[in-house]
Amino acid sequence: MRRMGWPVWALALGLVGWLGAAWAQPITVTDDRGRTVVMPAAPQRVVSILPSLTETVCELQQCHRLVGVDRYSNWPAAIQALPRVGGGIDPNVEAIVALRPDVVLAAVSSRGSERLEALGLKVVALEPKTHADMRRVMGTVARVLGLPAEDAERLWRHIDAAVSAAAQSLPPNVRRTKVYFEVNRAPYAAGASSFIGETLARLGAQNIVPAELGPFPKLNPEFVVRANPDVIMVGARNAPGMTERPGWERIRAVRERRVCVFANDDADTIIRPGPRLGEGARLLADCLRKHVQP
Repeated sequence: MRRMGWPVWALALGLVGWLGAAWAQPITVTDDRGRTVVMPAAPQRVVSILPSLTETVCELQQCHRLVGVDRYSNWPAAIQALPRVGGGIDPNVEAIVALRPDVVLAAVSSRGSERLEALGLKVVALEPKTHADMRRVMGTVARVLGLPAEDAERLWRHIDAAVSAAAQSLPPNVRRTKVYFEVNRAPYAAGASSFIGETLARLGAQNIVPAELGPFPKLNPEFVVRANPDVIMVGARNAPGMTERPGWERIRAVRERRVCVFANDDADTIIRPGPRLGEGARLLADCLRKHVQP
């Protein structure tokens, strides 16, 4: 029995050694700045300063590797107790350094990345704006974490199926519905080329903001008046005073009270280009179902 047991233990020890060696393999990724980032091994201490990246790490079942997040990351509940390190435009560099991260996940537009890199930290900057971007970024995050590519693909298939299910739940006459989605009160809108615009298109709605204006263009409020949307969508943070802008009483959506004001948590779900895209699609579909003409 001992002679039979020895090869089994030897095999087990060899397997553990092989897994350890695989875990320690260098990881190389190219981020959305076009920069190549090389990590000596899969990072075990991760700081995320973009909510959608925080959520992606967690949906890849790696929440336990997060040691710090930005002030806006609020989902899932597992990250609530983590240290806060400022925001994308005002990261607390000292606090990030103190957490000794193996890698910092940030947006391309995040300030402080160069300073963090000058201090010796690895920074991977990712900023998805379309569905294709989201799929790619999920793959990059999985690669950063040393996970199989199939983990990210499986997550994307689940998300994509949820968007399709939301679209299939709507009646065909949604296709006649002109929609305006306001991202913030500047006002910035979700254009047809943004991930929100792409979701609305998959739901069958017509975005009043054409793709050529860019993903999230700043608009003259008169543009919305002229476009005369059937439905307006906005988060609760940005809703106050919106319909009182000059001339907006003439907009059909305002006149007929077809304005969906999303609660803050729901608005976060919709406007973050991350793994809750399917849930965001369901919320948009619920709004359209409520206001679509029979």
